[in-house]
Order: sequence, then structure tokens, then C-alpha cells
Amino acid sequence: MDALILSCGTGGGHNSAGKAILQELERRGHHAEMLNPYSLRSERLSEKIDSTYISTVQHVPDVFGAAYKLGDLYRHLPFRSPVYSINRGMHHVMEEYFREHPVDIVIMPHLFPAEIMTNMKLHGSRIPKTMFIATDYVCIPFTEETICDAYVIPAEDLSRDFTGRGIPKGKLYPLGIPVNSSFTRGETRGQARTALGLDQSKKYVLVAGGSMGGGGIEKVIDRLIADLSRREDIGLILLCGSNEKLFEKLSRQALPGVTVLSSTDRMATYLRASDLFVTKPGGLSSTEAAVCNTPILHIAAIPGCESFNADYFSDHGMSVSCDLKDNLTGRVLELLENAKLAEEMIDCQKKTIHPNAAADICDLAEAMIG
Repeated sequence: MDALILSCGTGGGHNSAGKAILQELERRGHHAEMLNPYSLRSERLSEKIDSTYISTVQHVPDVFGAAYKLGDLYRHLPFRSPVYSINRGMHHVMEEYFREHPVDIVIMPHLFPAEIMTNMKLHGSRIPKTMFIATDYVCIPFTEETICDAYVIPAEDLSRDFTGRGIPKGKLYPLGIPVNSSFTRGETRGQARTALGLDQSKKYVLVAGGSMGGGGIEKVIDRLIADLSRREDIGLILLCGSNEKLFEKLSRQALPGVTVLSSTDRMATYLRASDLFVTKPGGLSSTEAAVCNTPILHIAAIPGCESFNADYFSDHGMSVSCDLKDNLTGRVLELLENAKLAEEMIDCQKKTIHPNAAADICDLAEAMIG
């Protein structure tokens, strides 16, 4: 099988999901490639799209929230969205790519490529089989205007959200959000701490704002440093992502008991080593934590799909949510000290999340091309 994975860097979750599928396809001996479709037109264009999104999320997340809300209103109008129209220019670019690089299936963990493929289909182009992967626990605006052969969604109980928007039930596959195989290893907390050189006797809190260090995570970190950094029984591990200013600021403080990271390729190990994950509710990062059976405290959601992610996780007992106006430190300490609450949360994660979604998605891809 020849597969093409199309994704964009507007949030690290899309690319991470794509890489998880790429890894599994290659493990099975298939030929697969992953690329940003806009790079075929111009590397500068693809970088501009990604950097604009990241800057907005890092510095003015409310603007993203307003755009999401506008999109939710726009989807009720009887014509296609600006997102669809903007992607018309990619029609001939992708046609040329497919002439030179024929593939059997296109897998898309991002809406924009799905809009491109829909444009091509409606203009009469012959295209491969198409599969869309939802990386949030909600049907995001304009998913319903795409025309794909299959839609992979995070869970069966989200089907009504997608069918209610007009996506045929027969095209929905509740296989979960794909994560890298490193998150499914059976590493114990003790083994993870040994691998990272962490103190076995401490309670560790991993704090992250996604791959971008976005949302209001800086205020969260400041609060936790002020309240917990002097405690000898608690260690803080702060992950800044691509937020260089935040990383430089925290690195200068050089506080005892506080580990500051920019990014890491050992995220699964850090999650297993931690007693609690404090994070904004990204769909992929929350799924990774649940696969690792790490208790989650959701905070600083970027308005929009992350709010739905937080609601889904809390409604299913897989996390608790907290606002900065609430007693953040109190909630952290409660989750660290209440073993029963943590165990119940982990049980709910095991019941709800599909840890082998990448394998199931590849099974579906193989079936789709016969």
C-alpha cells in the first residue's frame, strides 16, 4: 500500500497523530510519506500558516476563541466556508503531485487537507481513497462540508455530534485518536523515574501548555512555582514547547526542585514518571496522558475545541478541570494526596480511551484499498 499523510503544524497534535500512523504503516511494511500540502506550493506559505496560528495561541488565545465561535456560527449558513474557498488554489498543486506520486490512500489528521481533497473531488479530479482523522473530542467547524470516504472519530458516543452535522453514520469509525507506540509501552512509574534520573520518593507534577506553550499556561506555572517550588516532597517538571520566551524566563530562575524543558522526545516517559499532568486540554496531549494512565488536571483551555475536550474528559471521569480563579494549588494537592480519586480517574481512562488507535486506523486503511 502507498499512503500519503497530509497534515499541518497548526498545533502539534495534528502532526503527532500523523506521525503515529506513519510509524505503524512503516512497521507493517507499507510505503508512506507525510507532508504539509502547502509546502508543495511554497515552504514560506506553509511556515506562515503554522507560525500565525502558533503566535495567536501563545499571545492572544481569546482571538482564536472568537474565530472558532465565528466558525461555529458560519457553519449554519447555506454555503461553503472561507476555509473551503481559500483551499481552491491547492487543487492543481495536488493534481500535479498525484501525477508524479500516485498513492492508494490519503490520510488527513487536519481539516485543511480534507478541504483540499474535497475541492478536487467536486471539480472532477480523480483522487485516492480519503480518510479524515478527528483529533479533538468534538466535530469542529466545517468538518461537515468535507467529502471523505471515512471519518475516524475519538469515540462511539461522539457519533451523534458528527451525524448531527450531516456526516453519514456509515462513514464514521470510532477508533480513537492515534498516539505514538512509545505511549503504549508497559513501563512502570518507578522504571520511568529511573530512566529520567528522578527521585523515587517525591510526587511529581508535569505541567505543559501543549507543543506551543500556549493558552494561559504561563500564569499556571507562575502560580505553582510560587506555591510548591519550596516543598521538598514535590517536584515540578515544566514543559514549555516552542514558547522560547517562557523557557528562557523559567531557566533564569534556576529554582531547586523545578525541572525546565523546552521540548522533549521522551514525553511518554515523563508522563509515566509523573503523579499528575497539569495541561491545557489539547485532544492529542490529553489522549497521550490517558493512554499512559496519568491523572489529569485540565486548565487554561484555549477557547473552542479545547473547551469541548475538557468537558468530554471530565464528563467521563478521566480528568478534573480547574479555572485560574479557583484554588489551583489546592486542586493539585488534592489530586496528589487522594489516591482513591487518582485510581478512579485512571480506571475511567482505561474504559474510555483506545490505546491502539493507530493500529486500528491502519487496519481500516488496508481494508479500504482491499
